[in-house]
Amino acid sequence: MSIALIVLAAGKGTRMESDLPKVLHRIAHAPMLWHAMRAGQALEPERTIVVAGHEAAQVQASVLGYDPEARVVVQTEQLGTAHAVAQAMPQLEDFDGDAIVLYGDTPFISQDTLEAMSVARARHDIVVLGFEAADPGRYGRLVTEGESLLRIVEYKDATEEERAITLCNSGVLCADASLLADLVKLVKNDNAAGEYYLPDVVALARANGLSAGVVPCDEAETLGVNSRAELAGAEAAFQARARSELLENGVALAAPETVFLAWDTVIGRDTEVEPNVIFGPGVTVESGARLRAFSHLEGCHVSRGAVVGPFARLRPGAELAEEVHVGNFVEVKNAYLAEGVKANHLTYIGDADIGERTNIGAGTITCNYDGVFKHRTTIGRGAFIGSDTMLVAPVSIGDGAMTGTGSVITEDVPPGALALGRAKQVTKQGFATRLFEMLRAKKAKQSKG
Repeated sequence: MSIALIVLAAGKGTRMESDLPKVLHRIAHAPMLWHAMRAGQALEPERTIVVAGHEAAQVQASVLGYDPEARVVVQTEQLGTAHAVAQAMPQLEDFDGDAIVLYGDTPFISQDTLEAMSVARARHDIVVLGFEAADPGRYGRLVTEGESLLRIVEYKDATEEERAITLCNSGVLCADASLLADLVKLVKNDNAAGEYYLPDVVALARANGLSAGVVPCDEAETLGVNSRAELAGAEAAFQARARSELLENGVALAAPETVFLAWDTVIGRDTEVEPNVIFGPGVTVESGARLRAFSHLEGCHVSRGAVVGPFARLRPGAELAEEVHVGNFVEVKNAYLAEGVKANHLTYIGDADIGERTNIGAGTITCNYDGVFKHRTTIGRGAFIGSDTMLVAPVSIGDGAMTGTGSVITEDVPPGALALGRAKQVTKQGFATRLFEMLRAKKAKQSKG
């Protein structure tokens, strides 16, 4: 069965107290809308339609940044969830398959749950996602009989017996796309808010002799985000779950609660992660690496056996091959470090290619920016870069070459050569003593004045 996703993302999110559309607020470095879309993408949908509203241009740019094939439609007036779904239906007029309705501010629905809903569609015309609420509060209640969903009752309309039900409505549902299109046309807005509510399609389906069913999920999957406090709670929930998954998959976290992961972080088994390591988006760490305390990684790849940190920073484009050592206060950006390279202290490596087993001395800088353009530094295999070397790009250092400590290298160095680029030292005997005496006398004179 083909699948289409309809993701509702039109709300302003007034309680967020922000100019940014609610669904673009970030959890683990990604808009919460991306989290919802990613869960749906696991079903390999034929189409994805996102319904935008408030600041639709920003939402559209974000959607296409994640999935260039997605379609964005605009709900110019926010008249309820059924009205929002109706805006998506023209995009599915020629579509033969099921539609799943998701919410951009409900980021944690799992792939397994959506797959269970898709399977359940073989038994029911409409499938609703429900959850057992610890505190049902004012959620809509799901009234069931065996596997069948009889109706959805809003809290304000429920009897005391119905309010005692703890199985609640998440709002997520799955139905044949053409059937869903027909049902949303029948939804009325004869309620206090004057809105068209999507849950009403269940009663309409039952009235027409169709069946409805419920797939249950953990309440944590249905967590919605409507305020800054809830956003912080969602971040904490994501981090706790992501850390737990890493531990289950064989990653060693010395102090899990101090490690912060991005939504797409990948770490292989037997990797050691020390306390206070921060991951930005786009990081892959292979098995058996060691990430030492207080390091920050983003947009990089760390290979097996590499050691990073402590206090290291890997920026986008950093590629560390096997057994590379990047030590304390070393920053790497848009650079490839081949197998066995060592840069252990106080170094900046940007826009560079460094060959196997090369040693980069403390205080080395690749001077890659001239104020307008970036330039690349190339260092061969087995080279030795002396401490405090400035490599003024574009420049190339050959295999087995060496630079002297404190050198400024502006020309290419052939293989096996030693390059020295520093001024000759001049020593003036007794000059320091006389200079200090002069300065102290001047200071004493100023104090008396």
